Amino acid sequence: MDLSGKFYKAFSDRQSAIEKQYGPKQAEKQHSKGKLTAHERINLLFDNKTFEEIDAFVTPADQPVEFGKVERSYGDGVIVGHGKVNGRLVFAYAQDFTIMGGSLGIVHAKKIAKIQEMALKMGSPIIALIDSGGARIQEGVASLSGYAAIFQNIIHSSGIIPQISVIMGPAAGGAVYSPALTDFVFMVNHTSYMFVTGPNVVKEVLNEDVSSEELGGAEVHARKSGVAHMIYDDEENAILALKKFLSYLPSNNVENPPIVNDDGSVNEINEKLRGIIPEDPNKAYDVKDVIAQIIDKNSFFETSELFGANLVTGFARLTGKTIGVVANQPKVLAGVLDINSSTKGARFIRFCDAFNIPIITFEDVPGFLPGIDQEHSGIIRHGAKLLFAYSEATVPKITIILRKAYGGAFIVMNSKNLGGDFSFAWPSAEIAVMGPDGAVAILYRKELAESKNPVELKKELVKKYRDKIANPFIADESGYIDEVIDPAVTRKKIISALNALNNKWVKVPARKHGNMPL
Repeated sequence: MDLSGKFYKAFSDRQSAIEKQYGPKQAEKQHSKGKLTAHERINLLFDNKTFEEIDAFVTPADQPVEFGKVERSYGDGVIVGHGKVNGRLVFAYAQDFTIMGGSLGIVHAKKIAKIQEMALKMGSPIIALIDSGGARIQEGVASLSGYAAIFQNIIHSSGIIPQISVIMGPAAGGAVYSPALTDFVFMVNHTSYMFVTGPNVVKEVLNEDVSSEELGGAEVHARKSGVAHMIYDDEENAILALKKFLSYLPSNNVENPPIVNDDGSVNEINEKLRGIIPEDPNKAYDVKDVIAQIIDKNSFFETSELFGANLVTGFARLTGKTIGVVANQPKVLAGVLDINSSTKGARFIRFCDAFNIPIITFEDVPGFLPGIDQEHSGIIRHGAKLLFAYSEATVPKITIILRKAYGGAFIVMNSKNLGGDFSFAWPSAEIAVMGPDGAVAILYRKELAESKNPVELKKELVKKYRDKIANPFIADESGYIDEVIDPAVTRKKIISALNALNNKWVKVPARKHGNMPL
C-alpha cells in the first residue's frame, strides 16, 4: 500500500484532528482546577507505553438541535483501553471533563460497557477514573439506559475481578452508584465530590445553603459516610497509591494474590511485643503498633482509615504474601464495635474472602457500643453483618486475642465456633461474658451494697474474677482457643498457621446466595 497516497492522508487527517482535540487549551482547563487531563491520568496509571486505547474515534449519537448542541468530538468524552500496571494486565476508562463535561451519553456508555465486558472475559482488574457531570440531558432515557448497563456489568463482575473507582471530579445523581458498586473508592481532596442531589437541589427543596465540598467532598465521604475508602491531597498521589494498592490484589477470584520477594529482614521472634500491652487493662494503646511489629516491614496499606476508626482494616504482607488485617483499635472508643465499624469490617472481610486473601484478626474488644442512638439506628442488624461475613468466609482465618474479648463481640470477632481456623491468645487476654467490673457489679450486687468498704471489696472481687474466669488459660484448657502464646512468637505462629492452611478447602451448601442482614 502506498502510505503517501489518499488513504494515508485520510488516516493522517484524523490523527491530526484528535491531537488538536486534546490540545493545550483543553489541558489548561483541567490544570487551572488542580486536575490532570484524562490522558495524563492514564499515562500515570499504566506502565510506560503499554496502554492501548480502544474506540478512540467513535462520535456521539445525533440529537435534536432544539435540545442543545452536541459537540462533534471524537471519543465521546471517555478514554477506554487496556495496558500493564506493575507488569499485569489492567483495563480502565477515564472520563474527560473537557469534552461535554464528561457527561455520559449512549455511545460513551457503550464504550465503558465494552471495556467492562472485556475485563471480565480476560479476568483482569478494571479501574474507573471518574470526572463527569452525569447523564447527558440531551440524550434523555438513552443515557439512563447506558448507566443501567454499566451498573449491571459491575454487579456481574463483583467478586470475580477487582473493580476500583477513583473520583477525580464530580460524580452526581445516578452516576454515584457506579463507584458505590465497585470494591474500593479513592477520592481527591478539594477537587472531587459525590452526591445524589447537588447543592442547588438541596437549596431549592430544603432551603439549605451548602457547598459541593461540604455536601459530598472527599473528607465527608472518607470520615462520615464511609463511601470513600482512601483520600489523597492530589491526583498524582491518588494514582500512585492506587498502583501500590493493586500490587496486593490478585487479578481475579481464581488466582492467588501476587507474591513479592521477602528479604528476610523481619525476625520471626520479636521481644518488643511482650511490652506493648499496658498492664492497666483500661489503658489505651495503638493496635497499629502491634500490627507493624508482626507484618513485613512497611507493608501495611490501611483502608477506610477515617471511617469507623475503632476498627482497623487493611492489607499487609507476611513473608511477601498478601493478608487482610482486621483489628480492634483501643485508641478509639476503647475498641468497641459500633454500626460504622461493623459495616466497614463486614465489607472488607467479604472482599478478602472473594479474592483468596487470608484474614488475620487482632482482637481487643470490650463489647458493642451501648446507647439509645446505636440501638435505634440498628446496631443489632449492622453488627450481624460482621458476624455473617466472618462466618461465611472460607479463606484461612486466624485470630490473635491481645486483651479484651467479651460477650457477643468475642463471638463475632472470628471465634473458633464461628469458623475461625486458629485462635491464639496472649497472656494479657481476658475472655469472658463481660468485663470484670460489670460482672462483679451484677454477681455481687447485694454483698457490695452491704459492705462497709465496697471499693476494696470490689477490687478484691475483680481480681478474683480475672484469676478464676477471665484469664486465657481457662479458655485454653477448655479448648475454646488453640493456645496461649508468648507475644514475641506471634509472627512465627501466624506464618506456621497460614502454611498449615495453604490447601484449605471448604464445601459450601448449594444455594443461590445467603440472605445477609443488609
